[in-house]
Amino acid sequence: MHALARDVKLSGFVRDGRIEAMPAKRSRRLLLLNEVAQAFEPGVRYPESEVNRVLGVMFSDYAALRRYLVDEQLMDRADGAYWRIGGPVRSGVAP
Repeated sequence: MHALARDVKLSGFVRDGRIEAMPAKRSRRLLLLNEVAQAFEPGVRYPESEVNRVLGVMFSDYAALRRYLVDEQLMDRADGAYWRIGGPVRSGVAP
């Protein structure tokens, strides 16, 4: 599973790897959503059921989380499929 809340600004919103509350402040919400987006590989299309499963592990209201990702242009959707279109891309290679 993807580790959430590496940023200390998000520690009040995440407990035990799960989102407890969505930040009201947009800048912090975007930090959190960027972390969530890391669970999806750029260029891969995911069926809605898979997106729901992945997001449900992170937050009880996975539908709201999915909407936030689309609204903030971190993911896009069409014909029941979702794919990542934004957020940082980590190479997995140490600098």
